[in-house]
Amino acid sequence: MSAVVAEPVRRGVSVMRIGVFGALLIALVAAMLFAIGAGRYSVSVPRIIDILVAGAMNPGLAPAQMDERIVLLVRLPRVLLAALSGAALAVGGAALQGVFRNPLVSPQVLGISQGAAFGGAMALLFGYSGVVLLGLAFVFGLSALILVGALARINGRTEVITVILSGMVIGALFGALVSIIQFIADPNTSLPAIVYWLMGSFATATWARLWLAVPGMAIGLIIVFALRYRLNLLALEDSEARSLGVNPDRERWYIFIAISLMTGTSVAVAGIVGWIGLVVPHAARILVGEDHRALIPASAIIGAAYLTFIDTLSRTLTSAEIPLGVLTALIGAPVFAVLLRKHFKEANRP
Repeated sequence: MSAVVAEPVRRGVSVMRIGVFGALLIALVAAMLFAIGAGRYSVSVPRIIDILVAGAMNPGLAPAQMDERIVLLVRLPRVLLAALSGAALAVGGAALQGVFRNPLVSPQVLGISQGAAFGGAMALLFGYSGVVLLGLAFVFGLSALILVGALARINGRTEVITVILSGMVIGALFGALVSIIQFIADPNTSLPAIVYWLMGSFATATWARLWLAVPGMAIGLIIVFALRYRLNLLALEDSEARSLGVNPDRERWYIFIAISLMTGTSVAVAGIVGWIGLVVPHAARILVGEDHRALIPASAIIGAAYLTFIDTLSRTLTSAEIPLGVLTALIGAPVFAVLLRKHFKEANRP
């Protein structure tokens, strides 16, 4: 009898999730069309569609009219880069929260963003960009995560609070190193570039930067997506996960490397864009639940739409572009405070 009752329930949940994902995809498309059309030179949605269709059918044809150049050469690569970065950061946050069994962790809270920022700032200090900047951001982002893991593991166990505190310590360490680089940087050349880059922006987005970011982010997203079922098992105790045929340590390092690759790539092309990996997964959980098979793709879609919308606000609210890090922190910091308070209330509940 229970099986008979459970089958319609599962079917109802599946239908509801399909509806949710359909709505999320519509929201993502709407956010991208709004981003492409909004600005000092506005372009209507029908005209955007005409330009995109014509560009897809004639890829080698150079844009001739002003609105075509704005859409195809300026706004489209920026929107695609913002959407890809938002998806990568949100998926990284959702995966980390599953691995640590803690809804309060994110690439920024664990110091990964600060480590990647140090690598990127060091590249800019010596006049490097492109692949070198991306490589150093990845290496130091992964190094920050390794240090957090080593510092948080006490007597063979890793507690939730020690992970958060270790992340804050390592993040502060790499933040100090970034400050040292700013102190010794040439104030006429490298310093302005480092400061502006660290504040977060897609203003320098081009097709070349987009294609530079695609491999790292795509590989990281594919790895996490392929392991989304394993994330459900990693949320269990290690002994239970091993009994189900999972090697927790190995699987975690696959996830960690993928997250470091995505975060390092995002920092390399846009600077530090914080709080996406903390806020978005919680919104996704409200819509699709805790199952990572649905949570990971939902986080990717919401993260892409959210960062695309925030980036549009950053360049349209005022005449001067507002750094992305400012807007995401204004939203993310209060949300983190509420989640932290809720977490400790539940932990201390008798």
